[in-house]
Amino acid sequence: MKTAQWFPKMITIRSKQQLISNGMTQFDRKARELALNSLEAAVNAVDPQQLIKSRMILKNSVLKVDEHVFDLKKFRHVYVVGGGKASGSMAEALEQLLDKNITAGIVNVPRGDRSKTAKITLNQASHPTPDEAGVKGTRKMLEIAEQAEKDDLVICLISGGGSSLMPLPRGDISISDKKALTNTLLKSGANINEINTVRKHISAFKGGWLAKKAYPATILNLILSDVVGDPLDFIASGPTVPDSTTFADAVNVLKKYGLWDKTPLAIRKVLNDVEKGLIAETPKADDEAFKKTYNVVIGNNRSASIAACNTLKAAGLNTLLLSATLEGEARQVGAILATVAREVLASGNPVSKPAGIVIGGETTVIVKGKGIGGRNQEIPLAAALKIGGLNGAVVASLSTDGIDGPTDAAGAIVDGKTLVRAADAGIVAEHFLADNDSYHFLQKLDDLIFTGQTGTNVNDVSVIVVL
Repeated sequence: MKTAQWFPKMITIRSKQQLISNGMTQFDRKARELALNSLEAAVNAVDPQQLIKSRMILKNSVLKVDEHVFDLKKFRHVYVVGGGKASGSMAEALEQLLDKNITAGIVNVPRGDRSKTAKITLNQASHPTPDEAGVKGTRKMLEIAEQAEKDDLVICLISGGGSSLMPLPRGDISISDKKALTNTLLKSGANINEINTVRKHISAFKGGWLAKKAYPATILNLILSDVVGDPLDFIASGPTVPDSTTFADAVNVLKKYGLWDKTPLAIRKVLNDVEKGLIAETPKADDEAFKKTYNVVIGNNRSASIAACNTLKAAGLNTLLLSATLEGEARQVGAILATVAREVLASGNPVSKPAGIVIGGETTVIVKGKGIGGRNQEIPLAAALKIGGLNGAVVASLSTDGIDGPTDAAGAIVDGKTLVRAADAGIVAEHFLADNDSYHFLQKLDDLIFTGQTGTNVNDVSVIVVL
């Protein structure tokens, strides 16, 4: 029998030559080219299909995933469930690998996903705010889990975006309640761990509930991590992982950001009911369901960041992976990255020029203005204000899923002459930054990075190039 083969689709940055030619000097153009090449390498290094192909080996009926071994002949059924921005690509690759071994399955994917499967239903739903289509698909996943028995295998495909794409409100919470809270949290400046702490406790699916409902079936959870540091119970809000947080933690997050009184009444009731003993806490580490659950991270931000670094090194630059766990407020991070570029020129620290420095992670944007943008646009805009006048110095940032905030851009790139070009165009960077309108500032300069949906998601990658 022939083994199915597939070839990865290579993600490229659209209008790359335009972005390069926007540099006003030879050094600026070269620095732009190097930065963009490294960002392309970062995204392609975490292609879900290649990750599954490299991490999973099927020989005869034996499936090996790292140190875990599963003899598929011993399972009556193999079901597939899951959700996230990369889950469509993961499902396509898994189906090609396991083929007839799969009984059935359903995976929630973002609208516009072009993955193709035969046995696994790809249910398109909304991201970043949940919708009824997501609820419908998640309910079907839970039905599969509840019918699974001890001699069944449930393979769960989880990636970033899974929290929004796999909604199943708990109690009397409506999907409109969940939408309202999600939108509020996304604008509050809360980080992904805090947001998912709340999401887990208003869900009947996340926070370990999927594993609880599937027990005594065996669960193999394949994870593409979009959470800094890869804490398993926060990636897509951990549907197959013991929950390390409590209802009290969720309440504290809402109070911390001044959102408790603005939270829909049905949500506040659910969060308070646990103290009254009316509903159960999320499953914890001592629950027997997790004895038959195997969680494997197949890709993360560090993988992408290392690939970006290696590309810069191959081009002859002195490279440094500064961090793959970056967090903080986007505009502040942008200013810091600019100071790093200046330090390279001033002292040769942390690496001497020609330098390529990579920083991975996920920042936040506290929205106070009326403009639009995303963290990977606000970082370069803030950096542009601090690297003005430098020659051959570039800061670029990209969201690996190809969607930065509520925009169609993946990120942006700036250099030491960005402010000069802005002045020529009659626009003032500080005004756009104050209004959280990084998108329109960078759009006017043709410095937005576009990739389209990449089919993967491992946070963000920022690059500093100094020649």
